[in-house]
Amino acid sequence: MYDDNSWGLESPERPAASTISDQRLVADGGSTWGDLTGFQRDALEAIARLERDNETCYGLAIKRRLEPQHGTVNHGRLYPNLDTLVERGLVEKSALDKRTNEYLLTDDGRGLLLQRLERLADACEIGLAATDGSGDGDLA
Repeated sequence: MYDDNSWGLESPERPAASTISDQRLVADGGSTWGDLTGFQRDALEAIARLERDNETCYGLAIKRRLEPQHGTVNHGRLYPNLDTLVERGLVEKSALDKRTNEYLLTDDGRGLLLQRLERLADACEIGLAATDGSGDGDLA
């Protein structure tokens, strides 16, 4: 079953190039936003937010980030979807300890999120500016 949370607003075609830079932001494995379920898309976003907040990205933390939107998330749903993201090369999985795995975005996973951001910004006619991360708005 196709699980799509984009409410029909997404064009099925992938943009030819990034609107922020000339670098193409697509997953090397050929994964596109439309190839992922809504739950997998939200899991990518949850991992990105955990990384941004300097929190450890392990299963339970990802689960907590997903539950406000998806309700109770059980292990039988979470871990197979995380494994799919790993298989697609969008997330890297490594052992945190004997029982816990850590999940981090790969460059391809981050690129897919950035590509989606650019598409939404374009659809809403919002300009994006790349900054140097200092917060003062200077272009990188």
